[in-house]
Amino acid sequence: MLGLDRQSPTLYGPDSMNVLVTGGCGFIGSNLVHWLRKNRPTWTVVNLDKLTYAGNLENLSALEGDPKHVFIQGDIANRELVDHVIRTHRIDAIMHLAAESHVDRSILGPEAFIKTNVLGTQVLLEAARHAKVNRFLMVSTDEVYGSLGPTGLFTETTPLSASSPYSASKASSDLIALAYEHTFGLDVVVTRCSNNYGPYQFPEKLIPLMVINALNDKPLPVYGDGLNVRDWLHVEDHCAALTTVLEKGKKGGVYNIGGNSERTNIVIVKTILQAVGKPETLIKYVQDRPGHDRRYAIDATKIRTELGWQPTFVFEKALADTVKWYLDNRTWWERVTSGAYRQYFDSQYKARLEKH
Repeated sequence: MLGLDRQSPTLYGPDSMNVLVTGGCGFIGSNLVHWLRKNRPTWTVVNLDKLTYAGNLENLSALEGDPKHVFIQGDIANRELVDHVIRTHRIDAIMHLAAESHVDRSILGPEAFIKTNVLGTQVLLEAARHAKVNRFLMVSTDEVYGSLGPTGLFTETTPLSASSPYSASKASSDLIALAYEHTFGLDVVVTRCSNNYGPYQFPEKLIPLMVINALNDKPLPVYGDGLNVRDWLHVEDHCAALTTVLEKGKKGGVYNIGGNSERTNIVIVKTILQAVGKPETLIKYVQDRPGHDRRYAIDATKIRTELGWQPTFVFEKALADTVKWYLDNRTWWERVTSGAYRQYFDSQYKARLEKH
């Protein structure tokens, strides 16, 4: 089980343990569950997911029958359930990814973001504190830092300056988690990542949305002038970084995770059109979103120098591979965009869970 090496107080060395992954059916979460089962085969992964619109159990169909992947449908804001899951499964560490995560949705309806991202996180922290969970990994975003000018990078000491209801809710979660470390002594580490891309991403996000619209000859909506800049991180690099921080991060530490791949949105869109053989005439510039941050860019020096992690995916090739994944998995995204993917849970798990 997870245990602190007293000779090296910042290093964890688990041979086997029980890890709770919240939001394990979402984009990053499902990739993390697959990554852990492949790269930490002695660990048991307990996956707690509410299965909102972005949670797709079908992403994990390859793990059906795997005794070291335990799926539980439930809300992280349900105190009784969270307490039960942590104690029943003897959870050693929590990797907290469950969140409402789309900026546009947070502008249309902020309340859900406060309930899940802030109150849900506090419920998890309180349960972890009382159960004496060994480590709590708070997975956050570079959006808590606000917007950068044309130069400079976000570091772990950059002041928080959230500018959307989504990023404000994540900044709140970070601060609450760090307060539990400072006030109660709970072993908390926080990560803040740049924009992720890769397989299983819900089609409201930039890359899959543009791929799918292009394939269907629909307009590709680009906010403003398309020159907003993001640093892109492949989801598998992110999963490796999260595991590294879980195992080796310093208690109370914050670690930025970036792919060192800054690109403007319009460059991404044009690259996708070229990859799928569609014309740039499909691009439609639309009114910018309110408070749209101009540029994000991560300085990941700390995690590289202190913990030895570094990204391995080359953006141009990885983006091409990601586009190919969506081309090769048309049935997956057609089911997601139609809502049919939700039937998978009903047919595969609902009756089983009701009996349980």
